[in-house]
Amino acid sequence: MNKLNKTSKKTNKKSNIKAALSLATSALLGTGVLSAGVAQATEADEWQFDSAFLIYSEVDRVSATEAIIAGTKTFANDEILSLKLTIDALTGASANGAVAQPNAQTFTRPSGNGQYVTPAGETPLDDTFHDTRVQLNAQWTQPLADNITGSVGGHFSKEYDYLSLGVNGNLAYDFNKKNTTVSMGLSYFQDTFTPEGGIPKPHSSMLVGDSSSPEWDAEFAKTRIGDSDDKSTADILVGITQVINRRMITAFNYSYSMVDGYLTDPFKVVSVLNNEGLAQDYIYESRPDSRVKQSTFMQAKYNFDDSLLNTVADVSYRYMWDDWGINSHTIDTRFTIPVGATSYIEPHIRFYQQSEADFYQPYIIDDQAPIGFVSADYRIGEMTAITIGAKYGVVLNGGNELSFRLEYYRQTPTNAGFTDPNALNGQDIYPVVEAIIAQVSYSF
Repeated sequence: MNKLNKTSKKTNKKSNIKAALSLATSALLGTGVLSAGVAQATEADEWQFDSAFLIYSEVDRVSATEAIIAGTKTFANDEILSLKLTIDALTGASANGAVAQPNAQTFTRPSGNGQYVTPAGETPLDDTFHDTRVQLNAQWTQPLADNITGSVGGHFSKEYDYLSLGVNGNLAYDFNKKNTTVSMGLSYFQDTFTPEGGIPKPHSSMLVGDSSSPEWDAEFAKTRIGDSDDKSTADILVGITQVINRRMITAFNYSYSMVDGYLTDPFKVVSVLNNEGLAQDYIYESRPDSRVKQSTFMQAKYNFDDSLLNTVADVSYRYMWDDWGINSHTIDTRFTIPVGATSYIEPHIRFYQQSEADFYQPYIIDDQAPIGFVSADYRIGEMTAITIGAKYGVVLNGGNELSFRLEYYRQTPTNAGFTDPNALNGQDIYPVVEAIIAQVSYSF
């Protein structure tokens, strides 16, 4: 259930925790380095499996189902092999970036084959969004010398229009009677994007008309600049994990990420409005071809005394900033509360807040047409989000664990200081996104 209240579970736990922390750092995610699942150890020459099935469903938008199976084998000399398979499917409607209007709007699908109409007063959504992803991850961790652990791993992910390949490596050093671990991790990813319909030409107008006409294919091709494009991501993370006392453990890290290549979303457009606020055109967005992200992360776990039923508090904070002008704050809190001898409940609340990118605009006024980067994607706009829910877990015969998680997510985009023209009065320019997350997990 938790690393801080399972002190008697395994005889080789300390060395396995060290290796598991190395694995967490090499993932370069900047979060969750003290998570119970990562820190779980197994007896030598045994496999430990974790499986999960998740459903994510937004109101009137995207739905996703995901199945995960992960296995970890610990060998006699503290070498650890970790394998993970993830399969997910996404369907539903995705916002195309255009702004709601007092009249119906017609859009061409990204493939160029067919069109769809958004009723007056509604956020334009492309309801043909669907994809399936298969992802494989493998990690090998082993002691390299006294108090030094190394880890290497590989990543493969394939979607209908997207391929991602990656490698990572990590070193961790223990000292202070193994109460302190410092680590550094590197990773590199190479991604190829082959969107249906090709790569749109930035700032070109969306072609709207009869897609069955003889001239359509030639005219549509004029709005494309190629069939595919690439991007690369290089990450570095340095961190320290410190055992404070028998009840408390903390982690701190800093990450630096450089992304180069195609970073524009080929499925997003920006509404071009006249001075009254009525749509005159829709142009394809344009983003910089590089991005540098930095973040700091801190986390603490504390096991309260028996007067609080050995409750474990897990609190983390992450601050991220990048050269696109986005800054974000994330606070994540969980309490693992034992219920009887073999079960627990884990309330969870997460708060997120971000500023908008420098080039974010919810729409463009016709006489202010852009000559640089522009995007109306709400995901890089100003917003707040909250996740609240709970998990219930029970330890079954033989030590296997079954758990259920149910959470509510609410994302609230906000106006970053734009003055809306008259025609947009009464329109929902910054619609709220709500979702339900349900998951069942089984460890054996």
